[in-house]
Amino acid sequence: MSESASRGVGIHSGGIRLRLPATSANLGPGFDAAGLAMGLGLTIEARVLRAQDGTGAAVTELAGTDLTIAATGRDAERCGQTRDNMVFETYCAVLMSAGRAVVPLDLRIHNEIPLGMGCGSSAAARLGGVMLANHFGGLGLDLRACMEEASWREGHPDNVVACGLGYMTVSAVVDGRLSAATCGEGLAWRLLLALPAAGLATEKARALLPAEYSRADAVANVQRTALLVAAFALGRGDLLRVAMQDRLHQPYRMESAPLLSKLLPLAGESGVLGVALSGAGPGVLLVVEAEAATGEIAARVRQAVGDAELEIVATGIGAGAVQELVQTEEDTLQ
Repeated sequence: MSESASRGVGIHSGGIRLRLPATSANLGPGFDAAGLAMGLGLTIEARVLRAQDGTGAAVTELAGTDLTIAATGRDAERCGQTRDNMVFETYCAVLMSAGRAVVPLDLRIHNEIPLGMGCGSSAAARLGGVMLANHFGGLGLDLRACMEEASWREGHPDNVVACGLGYMTVSAVVDGRLSAATCGEGLAWRLLLALPAAGLATEKARALLPAEYSRADAVANVQRTALLVAAFALGRGDLLRVAMQDRLHQPYRMESAPLLSKLLPLAGESGVLGVALSGAGPGVLLVVEAEAATGEIAARVRQAVGDAELEIVATGIGAGAVQELVQTEEDTLQ
């Protein structure tokens, strides 16, 4: 977020541009606590939707229309829907809960985030909606407050915090207040996302988990989560093979994420530092050495899966949300 945005703003009619990164949560053992921002992202450019007078000049908010969208990039048709649009629904809900009128918007969206693959698409949409409401409604929220609002709506903070702060994050919410930290800025490790043809809803993935765990499984995950944070904080790629192992959610999601069991054995082999389910899946995240030949690793991934056409997306560790004001035509005419 820009400096002016992080301090909170008044009501704005001017345009705004947001860049919100894709995220991979859990990272193996860090269930609902750890997240990683990626180089892929959702870009939203928003302006107040206005009618035109006879000369083509914008004169007033467009009566009877709340939203127009032009979408490009991955899953553009879904991102461009004006009904059941998570960005706009969140925007409206935040404004209404704050007692503010909904300002009609014209959105230009470019999406790079795989939908339904465990790559944080809903967190990016919700945080984006909160940030739009903050800007156009003059709510005066800083980034932490925006993340708290989005985390409450998302149900857990891991993806939202990684989206907001970037890099590798750990987070917890206690009594509605967010505590979070980030590390790993500057790490040159590469990331590969192995994506099956069909997605999986987070709600269905959560329904697969047991209500209780053994003490041994809990201790194993505490140990590995501690190693995970150390690995990213210190740049210790040699720790990731063990640090990304999990007993709390991955074993129970194997059936719904069939790529995972085939790719876990690659961890620690020839440039692959660690392997884990991306979020709730079904996509799988591979962290690889900076100098590794990603094309060769991708070929090994496809061979392990037995699918020469498997989609693999190469990216890197990314920064957090960025907000900037954009000049509109109306601003230029003034």
